[in-house]
This record gives sequence, C-alpha cells and structure tokens, in this order.
Amino acid sequence: MPLDASGSGGGGRPALNVLGGALVPCSYAPTTGFFRNGCCNTGPEDVGRHTVCAVMTAGFLAYSRAAGNDLSTPLPQVGFPGLKPGDRWCLCAPRWQQALAAGHAPQVVLRATEQGALADCALEDLLAHAIDRDQ
Repeated sequence: MPLDASGSGGGGRPALNVLGGALVPCSYAPTTGFFRNGCCNTGPEDVGRHTVCAVMTAGFLAYSRAAGNDLSTPLPQVGFPGLKPGDRWCLCAPRWQQALAAGHAPQVVLRATEQGALADCALEDLLAHAIDRDQ
C-alpha cells in the first residue's frame, strides 16, 4: 500500500510521530512498516505495534536472532530481503523496549517513529537513542 499524503496507511487519519509532528517515512529500501508502505504507522490489525523506526546494528540483529526473531536471514518466499547493519526497519515497540533493557537497543529515527510507540517506550529513552534529535 503506498503512503498517502496524510501519512496514514491503515487508519485514514494523519499519523503523528513521537515529537508530535507528521510521521515521515522510515525506509523504502528495504520497504518497511506493518502496511509495507515505508512508514511505521499502525492500526488495530497491527498487534505487534511496529511503530519504532530503528537503525539496524550487528549487535541488535544478533540479539534479535537470539531472542527468536531472526531479522537478518532473507525469506524470499515472503518478499523479506533480510536486514543488515545500517538498514532502517519498523520494529515492534515492545521488542525495542526489551532490547533496551538487555542493553542492545538500536538507534531510532524520532520523526519516523509513530506516537503509538510511547505506550511501550519512554520518550526519554527514545531521545537518548535518537539519530535525529536536533532536526
């Protein structure tokens, strides 16, 4: 589903980021988001809450694999290219919080992290891991 001008993809209302502004895309290469529209917007059908735009690191990918969610192995049968360090990906907010507690949280893009992430993640923690804090 392509991103529409409002920044929504599933709910029809404009999506907002954790800073209160319009949600910007996280990644089109690889294309991410629960709706595969490049954005970390969410809706009722997104039970995992894929709202945190994270920048992958080798450490986080290894941690995620060990925790049971292998994000680095390609799955061509479902169109998943596998992630590598430097890729941006919409992570489930609870998984990002779990990685934070374990000392493996990846950096985040605040302007591309949907405000729903705040139900699972403290803004202060996201700010501490932000690559776009001053933008």
